[in-house]
Amino acid sequence: MHKFDDLDMNLLFELTKDGSVSVPVLSSKLGINSSVLYSRIKRLVKKKLIKKFTIVIDEAMLGIAVKASVGINRDPKFKDSIHKQLMDTREVISISEITGRFDIMITVIAENLETLHSVVIEKIGNIEGIQSTETFVELQRTDKDPIYLKNN
Repeated sequence: MHKFDDLDMNLLFELTKDGSVSVPVLSSKLGINSSVLYSRIKRLVKKKLIKKFTIVIDEAMLGIAVKASVGINRDPKFKDSIHKQLMDTREVISISEITGRFDIMITVIAENLETLHSVVIEKIGNIEGIQSTETFVELQRTDKDPIYLKNN
């Protein structure tokens, strides 16, 4: 495990709030030289602590009004083909193999409940090897920063 100091953690905290912040603005906010800050960012990327810089999209503006988790039980013989077909399903945005009563948990996005129903029943439910599904519609979501990103 790599050791990361307070500056690294403060830098991560600030970048998770706004990954598009400029180095000069961030260096002023953190009270350190821009070249030192730039070197720190490069080091964190090189060590793969920072995997990528990204954006957060307001999915409602794109017509995506429903998000759901779908628990799936599958025949183990079809594991690879099921995974490939789920990856090819455009409404599926993540796939996790899990422990517990399901083999896989996927996240699905849709414009509305009718579309979600169609995706789960017609697209996912018809994949060979899928034995059963259970859908959990997200009613409300509240995200919080993980404990390691708490600004001291």
